[in-house]
Amino acid sequence: MYNASERLTFLKHFFYLASYKYTMEFSSKLLENAVNEMSQLPGIGKRTALRLVLHLLKQPKEQTHSLSRHLLQMRDNINFCENCHNISDTKRCEICANPNRLERIVCVVEDIRDVMAIENTSQYRGHYHVLGGKISPMDGIGPGELTINSLVEKVKSGAIDEIIFALSSTMEGDTTNFYIFKQLEGLNVITTTIARGISVGDELEYADEVTLGRSILNRIPFENSLKNS
Repeated sequence: MYNASERLTFLKHFFYLASYKYTMEFSSKLLENAVNEMSQLPGIGKRTALRLVLHLLKQPKEQTHSLSRHLLQMRDNINFCENCHNISDTKRCEICANPNRLERIVCVVEDIRDVMAIENTSQYRGHYHVLGGKISPMDGIGPGELTINSLVEKVKSGAIDEIIFALSSTMEGDTTNFYIFKQLEGLNVITTTIARGISVGDELEYADEVTLGRSILNRIPFENSLKNS
């Protein structure tokens, strides 16, 4: 057994090595700058960023130039659909512009990843409304940072018959659902939510297509979800 002094010495060495592990010495400032920028991406640490940058250096210059060009084009020219706020190449996304979609049924989702997940099920033919996030006071995100007002205005105009809540079954998702539900009280619209085939706490984008598709088809009145929670 280690005595108290030996344990303290061990811990000091451990934390020193841990901090040293993530210190990198670069032979090139250009390389260091590229790694630092790459490591700002979600889920990318310094070591992974270095590996990606070195991989790009091994590729033909044309491939890296093509990657840079497409990233710049996306950032500079991307649009948000004027109707549903989905990411789009044009002012109105392909889903909203499709005359075969049921425009009076609107599925409320957090972001484009959820639109893609639901579309992959091939079980939904309505429109969407992308909020751009979820209410999360801990992260400084309130209702004003989301596109809730435009959704309420669409309902007030009489353009929507049914609102389907399809946010992740997390505390933030449930809070956002409830807030919107209260904003729609007294308006002539049906509010439903996807069935709880999606596990509580799961993000919608990670649900398998069959489960997600059934959850949409078997949606229930939103008031029922409040009674069961």
